[in-house]
Parts: sequence; structure tokens; C-alpha cells
Amino acid sequence: MSLILFNKPFGVMSQFSNHPTRATLARYISLPGIYPAGRLDAESEGLMLMTDDGHLQHQISHPDHGKLKTYLVQVEGLPHPGQLENLRQPMDLGDFITRGSHTVRIAPPAWLWPRDPPVRQRRQIPTSWLAITLSEGKNRQVRRMTAAAGLPTLRLVRSAIGPFSLSSHPLLPGEWRAVSEQAWWQPTDQR
Repeated sequence: MSLILFNKPFGVMSQFSNHPTRATLARYISLPGIYPAGRLDAESEGLMLMTDDGHLQHQISHPDHGKLKTYLVQVEGLPHPGQLENLRQPMDLGDFITRGSHTVRIAPPAWLWPRDPPVRQRRQIPTSWLAITLSEGKNRQVRRMTAAAGLPTLRLVRSAIGPFSLSSHPLLPGEWRAVSEQAWWQPTDQR
């Protein structure tokens, strides 16, 4: 059984099958029987876990298991306390209500790589960074949450899943490494 940490680059699809216009995981990983445990949309970057163990894949990806996922989010604007509090509370996004999150404003992470292509910047509008930790991860949830709070996402990097993080397991975009599957089962607190 295998457990792989992968740093998904911007623009890459979270699938091994061919895509007509974009690169896929197959460009970076050629291990047989490995499948992603969860996804990131093409415009998001960062940590993905992959395994050949269906039970472990379910444990990682299903929100009922409550494993925390942390996202570093560059947003347009400077968040005021009310916006941060809105992000911390359950939010009605129309088709579902989120669980609460742990959201804090952070300094730009020193270890974070430059994005290729660079994030668009507007001189008149400052940007800031947030760390948002969730116990779920529905389709485009973080982007939808920040938009609902009036802080559009410019860059989204998943930095941690359960006990694994890019700050403690440094990988450049496109790099991967195998880790012990036993580490997944250890208790962790990312906050």
C-alpha cells in the first residue's frame, strides 16, 4: 500500500485521465493503481494525497471523518473583523451550509513559491493572506466562502491535510514523495 504527497501545480487537473487542454496528474506521477484522495480545482495549488488503498482514500476525502484541511488564501482587500467572523461561522452558500472554520489573517508565507503565471494585481486594491482550516471541502468551497464575505480569492494553496503539511514536508510544485501510511492514523491538530 502506498501514500503519496503531491504538490499540485496551478493549472493541472486533479485526475490521471487525459484532458483535452490541460495537464493532468499523469504528467507528474506514473505509479500504477494510485488515485487522488480528494481534488483541487485546476486554478488551485498545493497538497494532494494519493493512495492505492480504497479504505484510506475514503478516510482522507470524506468529510464525515473530520480530518482538517488548511488553505492559504490570498484575497483582494483587507479583511475587517466582521468579514473574518463571517468566515468562521457556518455560511449559507445556496446549495449547502458550511461548517464553521478556523480563519485567521496571516503574513505571506515565506516558504511559498511564486505562482506561474503570477497573480493579477491592481495597484489601488491591496491584497492580504488568510489561513482557513476546514473539516470539509466541497467543490470550490473556499473560493465561494471568501466571495460571500466580500473578499474574492486571488490565489488558493492547500497547505495541509490531516497530519501532512507542505511546511513540514517541503515539495515544489510538481514534486511528490511517498510517506508512511501509518502517519495518517496519528492524532493531529493543525490549528
